[in-house]
Amino acid sequence: MKAKKVMIIGGAGFIGSNIAKELLTLNHKVLVYDNFSCYIPREQSFYNFYLPKRLKRIKDKAKIVRGDVYDKPKLIDTMRDFKPEIVINMVAIPLATASDEFFEDAIQINLNGHINVLEAIRYSNSVERFLYSSSSFVYGHFKYDPADEDHPTLPIDIYGGTKLSCEILSRSFSKKFGIEHVIIRPSAVYGPTDVNRRVSQIFLEKALLGETLGLYNGGEDKVDFTYITDIAHGFVLATLSPNAANQTFNITAGEGKSAKEFAEILDKILPIKVKTEIKPTDLNRPIRGSLDISKARKLLGYEPKYQLEEGLKEYVNYIKTTGLFKKAFKK
Repeated sequence: MKAKKVMIIGGAGFIGSNIAKELLTLNHKVLVYDNFSCYIPREQSFYNFYLPKRLKRIKDKAKIVRGDVYDKPKLIDTMRDFKPEIVINMVAIPLATASDEFFEDAIQINLNGHINVLEAIRYSNSVERFLYSSSSFVYGHFKYDPADEDHPTLPIDIYGGTKLSCEILSRSFSKKFGIEHVIIRPSAVYGPTDVNRRVSQIFLEKALLGETLGLYNGGEDKVDFTYITDIAHGFVLATLSPNAANQTFNITAGEGKSAKEFAEILDKILPIKVKTEIKPTDLNRPIRGSLDISKARKLLGYEPKYQLEEGLKEYVNYIKTTGLFKKAFKK
């Protein structure tokens, strides 16, 4: 395949940097556009620790530009200078709870930021396809399991609402201006260098500190946990495949697992006993489960390599190499 020029907006992030790494391995040309910010308070985050590790894997081959989706002139100029054929927009407040808490910021970053990206694409004269990173939160409460891409989209929170709004705008923009779009709906991504305080990171770090894990609704609610390299590979397939044009895909592990099962797996693979306690149901969170990935399998050849137990083993092994949580691993 002829090398493509790909611009990844948010390309220094958890998922974006892994997409960049795989594209560079395949000899495509990559520009990473990122404002290098973290929405989690620094005292609660390992962002400054993990960012150099992310960049080390891509900095020698990728072009890296510090920029913000707020800065539309710079976004337009960067796109015109690089002349990407494909643009991937990964930018959003990365947590549903943070989007709900910081409503105005969520509108500005998640929604208005994507509008700026579309505007820059319109002025670029080079972009043939753009990918938008949406979320399984657009489904709201799952009506059936597994949820396929035709499942009703009835988000119950600000995060899901902004993601669905951007999906609608992406499809409308694509039809109006004749530029291919691809929409990806991930779910519960986890793995090395995550700093966004998702439930998987919180559970693992609390377990390593000997703290108790809270199991809401008895830990029975299921989520489709997706290992980071699987989601990145799915994005790369959707970036390059002719079959992806103007399609929407669930890219996940394809199997829902409960918080209780997550804790039980950690208890098997960690050197310390994992403690849990039952918490009341969180009514602000959508009831989810497994996502149907048969469309991605059929059109893209996507096949996840990691179910939760294998993925957590990889994640834990990586944490060991960082030197973090040394005391836990000495037990």
